Amino acid sequence: MKTLNEQLIQYARYHRDPRNIATHFVGIPMITFAIAVLLSRPAWGALSPALALAAAFSVYYLRLDGRYGVAMTALLALALWGAQGLAAGSTASWLAWGIGLFIVGWVFQFVGHWWEGRKPAFVDDLVGLVIGPLFVAAEAGFRLGWRREVAQAIDAAAGPVARRDPQALAPQARG
Repeated sequence: MKTLNEQLIQYARYHRDPRNIATHFVGIPMITFAIAVLLSRPAWGALSPALALAAAFSVYYLRLDGRYGVAMTALLALALWGAQGLAAGSTASWLAWGIGLFIVGWVFQFVGHWWEGRKPAFVDDLVGLVIGPLFVAAEAGFRLGWRREVAQAIDAAAGPVARRDPQALAPQARG
């Protein structure tokens, strides 16, 4: 299993434009919550596919890093709590919230990657789908001054966060 730093560095290499990172602060929570909403049905009491997935992700995050693992487990528990409320509504409402949030979240993601001039990380490694929410939590922590050693390792390996021009990254047409 890769270390926390290795996972975040690999993911960060696809996310160095501040506009892309900003869209991830909106898009990834929307997608994560949408998945929790959609997987909260069917439910057998407190048990649901959403709970099973959140538990598996929590175990993975805890194995990567205790502090981030606890934070991610708390965030996933909060998402499950909200998702269960929406899943308890009518089928139309449940699907509208789940599918709507999922689609809008991905729109944010793809706009951010257009600015970045790079494809999403999960295209090359599906683990990127698991690391995305952790990346957002880590970036939020970095902005609060937490885990500076992790932020420094990411910047040293993936390069600094800087605005990119997608047109400059595109191959030039030959004339």
